[in-house]
Amino acid sequence: MRALPRVFAAGTALVLVVSLTGCSWFGGGHKSKTTSVSVFKVKPGDCFVAPKDVKAELSKLSKTPCTVAHTQEAYAIVPFASATGATASAYPGADALTTFAQGACAQRYGGYVGVDYLDSSLFFTYLLPSARGWEQDSDNDVLCFVETTGAKLTSTVKGSKK
Repeated sequence: MRALPRVFAAGTALVLVVSLTGCSWFGGGHKSKTTSVSVFKVKPGDCFVAPKDVKAELSKLSKTPCTVAHTQEAYAIVPFASATGATASAYPGADALTTFAQGACAQRYGGYVGVDYLDSSLFFTYLLPSARGWEQDSDNDVLCFVETTGAKLTSTVKGSKK
């Protein structure tokens, strides 16, 4: 299970919020072209449509081809423990994960999109590991997503310099 943070410019906590947290956000539109995928199977370059219902934890996301209207694209998977030197055995808490995700996702944004986050017309958001996922599934990865809040995307943002 994953906790979803939404990030637009700054940050927030561990629920789907317009700023930085969240857990369920994918869904809607083009249902015939979407497939449900486990959060553990997300790869950079995968595109998703936002869900209509907000949840505290996610286990599945609605994946769609990047040529179909979508609002999110995965661009990085960052292991918390290896990046921070922390032990993966103890859940670090939502605040530590949120702070880490904000920095890690912002740092990797430019390498994927082709322009620094501060110069981009798009935003980023992320999924955090939940306490349950951390302890039961050894899930310590933060998933970073490029996101739009306006017009839907119909192609990949990789190297787009948007």
